[in-house]
Amino acid sequence: MRGPPLPPVKYGTVTEMLGATARTELGLTFVDAAEKETALSWADVHRRAQRTAAGLHRLGVGVGDRVAILLPTSPGFMDAFFGALLAGAVPVPLYPPVRLGRLEEYHRATARMLEVTGAAVVLTELKVKLLLGAAVEAARPRLGCRTVEEVSRGDDALCVSVRPQALGLIQFSSGSTVDPKPVALTHAALMAQVATLEAASPLPPGTPPVGVSWLPLYHDMGLIGCLLSALYYPGNLVLIPPEVFLARPALWLRAISRHKGFISPAPNFAYGLCLKRVKDSELEGVELSTWKHALNGAEPVSLETLRRFVDRFERWGFSSSALRPVYGLSEASLAVTFPPGGRGPRSLAVDAAVLAREGRVVEGSRALVSVGSPMAGVEVQVRDEQGLVLPELRVGRVFARGPSVMAGYYGDAEATARALSPDGWLDTGDLGFVAGGELYLTGRAKDLVIIRGANHSPQAFEECLHAVEGVRTGCAVALGFAPQGSEDEALLVLAERAGAEGDDAAVEERVRAAVVAGTGIRPHTVRLLEPGTLPRTSSGKLRRSEALRRYLAGELKPPRKVSTVGLAVEMAKSALAFVRSEQEG
Repeated sequence: MRGPPLPPVKYGTVTEMLGATARTELGLTFVDAAEKETALSWADVHRRAQRTAAGLHRLGVGVGDRVAILLPTSPGFMDAFFGALLAGAVPVPLYPPVRLGRLEEYHRATARMLEVTGAAVVLTELKVKLLLGAAVEAARPRLGCRTVEEVSRGDDALCVSVRPQALGLIQFSSGSTVDPKPVALTHAALMAQVATLEAASPLPPGTPPVGVSWLPLYHDMGLIGCLLSALYYPGNLVLIPPEVFLARPALWLRAISRHKGFISPAPNFAYGLCLKRVKDSELEGVELSTWKHALNGAEPVSLETLRRFVDRFERWGFSSSALRPVYGLSEASLAVTFPPGGRGPRSLAVDAAVLAREGRVVEGSRALVSVGSPMAGVEVQVRDEQGLVLPELRVGRVFARGPSVMAGYYGDAEATARALSPDGWLDTGDLGFVAGGELYLTGRAKDLVIIRGANHSPQAFEECLHAVEGVRTGCAVALGFAPQGSEDEALLVLAERAGAEGDDAAVEERVRAAVVAGTGIRPHTVRLLEPGTLPRTSSGKLRRSEALRRYLAGELKPPRKVSTVGLAVEMAKSALAFVRSEQEG
């Protein structure tokens, strides 16, 4: 499959784009938990970033140096990210610490990312800096760990010109099946990506478009899909911190209404969270009819969740035609396929058993959702194990090629060679098939559950649990394992408990019943876990293989008996982990 031609790209580099958009009256609006808003024009972003660039230069940061950024959604993030670019350096956004109970694990992961990118300096804020000690000590960046405030002091300004083929960003892949990899993206790749995103979502006539996002800025969906796209259009962008959305999901919908948001993306779990947590009383006066592009990506899409979202929120003006299930990954900068705008979701009912055993698509009862056709300038192929392109309705490995595909994994030629062919084809690691010229995903190659010789994607089991009472939305994994005394693989389901303590055995039985009803396969073992227990990537995706390792090692504990107040505290502690916005995305 081949997308339409890529339209002419307006800019060669991100810095050129920022300079041009700074001449408009558009900008950013930051929304806090009390719905207090702070405006920052693109001109302000540019001016502040020039000061930060000068400060980085004084510090000793040179062209091509990597600058690690560990900051929340804030004006400070803009200073650090665009300041690094204006200094000719390469920003490396990383996620700040979110759970004090797992700091040792966080320090190890962060130190590794600092080391593999060779970060010259870490930019952060004071309260985060106090939590980074062990990671910085282990990695020993050449210029240490600094706050943006101290680096940005002074009135000097700097703007270094770089070539389009220079590195513009290192973003880490989600690491859902392996350790996150440093994806190296050039300025040219980033510009090609935002150009194809603009082509996929035609702008409304007249007024500039408004985007609304609560997605983390340390991952592609929030950083490239929202922030850089708003610069490119250009348009206004409303930003809500992820932790604020998690605490009060209604603020997302209220912000879309208040600012007449035109486009706003989110993973599938966010739509489900709105169904569970948003109260009618919080939507007084809300109008969602301006929301024309409700993108759904970064994780498997549930048709049932989409239907329920429409049923619930259409009374506030939301239309099913706005829903757009999409597909992308970090290694392609972001987007690979989109469905047509204004059509709404398209699904295909398949026989799950035949799909699992034979990799063939025949009519059945399991609904799979289309993620659309290739973006402008992008090619997609589905191949068999020998590398041959498969016909429609046959499951294989998804490959993609286009101008926004990564230059490679930074500093890892061996991993790059495995993922990227000399002629530019990227092995996504995802499985899927083509039907009617559109792509349908069936799972990740490394996450397959093999039962009695049939290959099942874990999503086929996990989708059955979205509405199970007593299970947290989006907090369950299906795994293949060999029970003690058996050589055959069986199904294991690990799920985090929702709500106050109750009859855990009854919840586990509801899980078994839901999986049997949806797939015909009965789990061998179901374990209910504490909220926040399942390991996740920085972008919020569940790490299935790591969950299995911890389960087999006895590291995943069943829920302990806690009071309702205690449960609320536990869920507050784990809330931020629930949002970690890219989708591999």
